[in-house]
Amino acid sequence: MKKYIPNAITSLNLASGFAAIIFASEGNVLVAAWLIAAAMVFDFLDGFSARALKAYSDVGKELDSLADVVSFGVAPAIIMYQLMINVCHSTGTVSQLLIIVSLSVMPICAALRLAIFNLDTSQTTNFKGLPTPANAIAVITLVFASNFSNSEIIAFSINSPVAIVIITVTLSLLMVSRLDLFSLKISSLKLKGNESRYLMIVLLFIVFAIIGIAGLALIVPVYIIASLTSRWFQ
Repeated sequence: MKKYIPNAITSLNLASGFAAIIFASEGNVLVAAWLIAAAMVFDFLDGFSARALKAYSDVGKELDSLADVVSFGVAPAIIMYQLMINVCHSTGTVSQLLIIVSLSVMPICAALRLAIFNLDTSQTTNFKGLPTPANAIAVITLVFASNFSNSEIIAFSINSPVAIVIITVTLSLLMVSRLDLFSLKISSLKLKGNESRYLMIVLLFIVFAIIGIAGLALIVPVYIIASLTSRWFQ
């Protein structure tokens, strides 16, 4: 029975992503963002349970990727689409088609990134390209920051069609890039080997101390900056 537990948790990830798509399509991007956050928790727990129970399977690996495409590729893209529609209150058929095409790059790149990840055995301790959960974090933290802070920069980011497209395309290209990024999994609390992780924590502490809750939107940029500096510690 225990071998089915990780797959059941992965299914909750998928269900959360599906629900997020429904709420986002109805215009409730905040609830959608919380559901994607729930999907991330399930995504962590399925891997944790698989390791704890030693319940690995090829089906589980494929199911995990399929769930991630929905929760961390399609659902965030729907949120960005809804933000775009909120800005462009009246759009013709051609304009709407252009919006869909420009934002569809996110789920496409998420699926491609996961397909590459499944075949790339070198991505065990570090990542090549932005992980799909990090892509989702970038989107939902933008939603959270816009709802719980008064930052003018954040407000501009979600109220500018150009900014929305730039953010979407940038995140999408980062997912299929070969940028070296460290894994957030920590095997020990020692400083050696975790320099980049501790640097990220320090930088985030500084960011939140300066700009408060608006700093949520900078979690992924800080993660990338900390990863780029990791070569200095090698």
